[in-house]
Amino acid sequence: MKHLPLAAFAAALCLASPLAAQETTTSPLQVSPGAYQADPGHTRVTWSVKHLGFSTYSGILPAITGTLTLDAKTPTASRVEVTIPMDKVGTLDAALDNTLKAPDFFDVAKFPTATFTSTRIEATGRKARITGNLTLRGVTKPVTLDATFNQAGIGPVDKVYTVGFDATAKIKRSDFGMTAYLPMLGDEVELRIEAEFKKK
Repeated sequence: MKHLPLAAFAAALCLASPLAAQETTTSPLQVSPGAYQADPGHTRVTWSVKHLGFSTYSGILPAITGTLTLDAKTPTASRVEVTIPMDKVGTLDAALDNTLKAPDFFDVAKFPTATFTSTRIEATGRKARITGNLTLRGVTKPVTLDATFNQAGIGPVDKVYTVGFDATAKIKRSDFGMTAYLPMLGDEVELRIEAEFKKK
């Protein structure tokens, strides 16, 4: 049996791979512009807050929906709008989940969703500062996200053009009317956002 030359073997692997280099990019300038829709299965917020000074509580807000209008060459023309279903807050502790959904905290019966709408996007390379308005419990406050572009390309499973980002931010829960157990329970909340958007 003859051996396949190394160069030919490597080329065959690249052609067979759904993640071939020509199908993905980490350069924002090479991203396809246009309208995108959030992938709820891969877009979520992880939050954390200090608990009585002893530990850090954390949980997730999954199933986020929304849209992204992307213009990598003119970032200020880009825009993102997302809706967060607050009734899906999860900590893997049923009792804590019920507490968080109650009026002292998210009050999901009265405010079932939160929204974020960008007002300005400033990008430098793969980094961006996304300033926008967060509406939570009926209160709207400006929030700035520090975002990192991960990559863009054809998804290996659904074959849909996808862009992915990570971002971080900090907010004060008291700014949104959540003052229960202050100052024992931390006021500052750290947010980590993981987002994937699919080309429409």
